[in-house]
Amino acid sequence: MTQSSLLGISGSLRRESFNRKLMHEAARHFDADSFVVADLNLPLYDGDLETAHGIPASVQRLADQIAAADAVVISGPEYNKSVSGVLKNALDWVSRTEGNPWRDKPVAIMAATGGRAGGERTQFALRLCMVPFRPRLLMGPEVLVGAAKDQFDAAGRLTDARYETALKTLMQDLRAAAGL
Repeated sequence: MTQSSLLGISGSLRRESFNRKLMHEAARHFDADSFVVADLNLPLYDGDLETAHGIPASVQRLADQIAAADAVVISGPEYNKSVSGVLKNALDWVSRTEGNPWRDKPVAIMAATGGRAGGERTQFALRLCMVPFRPRLLMGPEVLVGAAKDQFDAAGRLTDARYETALKTLMQDLRAAAGL
């Protein structure tokens, strides 16, 4: 039997971020044999840095993790009506690596935000950012966790059945897209 793997990407660097919690909830429902959390603490993209030193090891590690995973889940906050700089920087760096680790990769996106819209704009913006990479981006169900500070219990579990149901369905669809 083949081992399943999921890569989790949080567009927030905070250890206790709502998007990190949502990413872990997604992983729980995906139920992979291995779950890897990507480290987006990368240098800012700089063409001069790339020319002088090549692709940083941390960026290559991320690209290799994307390539190796059966599927990827991205949970991102909404910063100024778009994706976080951390997430955009990671996408920009990975685009500079050899090959295209995103190509045909099943990817599910979601968002948790302090506002009531739940990150609808960040999901829209992230879909636009992903187009050049040509992943198999799931179109739904959308998981938009609004007022996130009230949506997780002390253990980091979602408390609202609507979000839980949408997340379960999204992860079932992601497993199916990955052929698992």
